[in-house]
Amino acid sequence: MTASAVDHRDDIISVTLALDAAGMVPNKSGNVSCRTSGGFAITPAGIPYRDLRPQHIVALALDAAVPPAEPRPSSEWRMHAAIYRARPEVAAIVHTHSPRATALACAGRGIPPFHYMIALAGGDVRCMPYATFGTPELAASAVRGLHGRRACLLGNHGVMAVGDTLARAHAVAIEVENLAAEYLSMLAAGLEPMLLDDAELQRVIDRFTDYGRLG
Repeated sequence: MTASAVDHRDDIISVTLALDAAGMVPNKSGNVSCRTSGGFAITPAGIPYRDLRPQHIVALALDAAVPPAEPRPSSEWRMHAAIYRARPEVAAIVHTHSPRATALACAGRGIPPFHYMIALAGGDVRCMPYATFGTPELAASAVRGLHGRRACLLGNHGVMAVGDTLARAHAVAIEVENLAAEYLSMLAAGLEPMLLDDAELQRVIDRFTDYGRLG
């Protein structure tokens, strides 16, 4: 493991524990990674988050064809690698199965720009068609869904959130779940949300950038 990967291990574990405590990764679903100088470091497969130790975090090269045997990386390592290759500005990825956003993903329904906080995601949160977990097809779908965005939903699966720091990727994932809860509440009440237009959404994105909210 590179020195850069070692530096990220405790931060990755802290975020996984926070996600677990918030109920956003039920039954050890989801995964977290950070870019490193030699590739990226990612949570392992098959180890409950409460039992994670720094030595369990797996370092991989961006062009890795076959992951190491032990510890095994998350089954979604291909998806993380594909995003890092496609988005040089992305330094961290948080993938969750948070309940409300995943409910929308299972309905094939994205999140429209009904609240200004969706600017954290860069705009409306798309829902991409279903693809089998751990496959190159899912990796390619995630890259498409994240084009111009910091978050997307994966059909019948969960949430992808990215950022230029692990803290920001984590914040995006949390906000997507919050927005999903608000959107589901409106749908349950039979209400149609009032949507922000493109010009207003861009103004909010610009203001968040000025205040250091996005990066």
